[in-house]
Amino acid sequence: MALDALVPNDPRVEHKFISFGDIKYYYVLAKPQGKPAATVLLLHGWPDLSYGWRYQVPYLQSLGLQVIVPDMLGYGQTSAPTALEEYTLKNMAAHMAGIIKAHSDEPIILGGHDWGGFFVWRVYAYYPELIRGIFSICVPYMPPSPIKMSLEEIVKKLPNFTYQLQFASPVGEAIMNKSPERIRGLMNGFFGGRTPDGKGPTAINIGIVEENLENIGQSPIVSAADIDHYVKEHSRHGFNGPFNWYRTRDLNGDDDVALAKDTEFKIKIPAALVMAEKDKALPPRLADGQEKYFEAGLKKDVIMGADHWLMVERPDEINKFIGDFVKSVLGDDLKAAL
Repeated sequence: MALDALVPNDPRVEHKFISFGDIKYYYVLAKPQGKPAATVLLLHGWPDLSYGWRYQVPYLQSLGLQVIVPDMLGYGQTSAPTALEEYTLKNMAAHMAGIIKAHSDEPIILGGHDWGGFFVWRVYAYYPELIRGIFSICVPYMPPSPIKMSLEEIVKKLPNFTYQLQFASPVGEAIMNKSPERIRGLMNGFFGGRTPDGKGPTAINIGIVEENLENIGQSPIVSAADIDHYVKEHSRHGFNGPFNWYRTRDLNGDDDVALAKDTEFKIKIPAALVMAEKDKALPPRLADGQEKYFEAGLKKDVIMGADHWLMVERPDEINKFIGDFVKSVLGDDLKAAL
């Protein structure tokens, strides 16, 4: 049986906005029948949207949970400022705290994928009192470093991050902002579409491969209507905002040095991490030894045969992974709601 999924502008959920000064966030708010057992906040990565969680929202709602899913800063209907200072993890964590406080008086469960999966660990570092459980898809916990490192230095240690050099430069943005068809090719390619000779939209040692973009065919797992939605939403602002997440290494490095002085490296609440076997940029080996950082335990898994876009490629398995984790965190609270 096909899993339930949201559609663009789905009337079953509320489409809301919240402002922090000049910054405005768009987010989806899904409420269950009756009083929610808890609230779940889901954070997407690059170059996704809140829509990337469309298979997870109805499922979590069915468990008696309230679900909040924003377009992250720079994406979709959320503001896309040009100033890099707006995109620091510390600054955006304050935005997430504001969204949480607007909808929950109790600590929430926080989850993320890709950049969102990295970001959740920092949201916890800044606002541990707001979170009772945390999970990441494809991104292991990387503690704040007391030593500031440049992106170039990180790439030397982790060559699988070489693509980030292009993303942080003007090159990737220039490629993507040339036409909506570039966006269509990128999104189809990320979801399994290929050129006639089998090439994808990116390479981890390069970044975006420009000559491939407009020759990539339809995704085998995402509909043309869904891709149309991505093209429309990414065309609102272009790619300056999404690429700005890669341009804050220096600013985030300063914040991490300060954070490392004041914060233990341990995660003190229940946590979960799932990796994808075929993810070249974030291979499962990056999660080796993670358990040492988690005082309350770490639920860890690898989905075999899967690539980076687990929420769409393997929604049933991801829903089970998240659902089992949520049930383990909430226990009797969830049973009472059901």
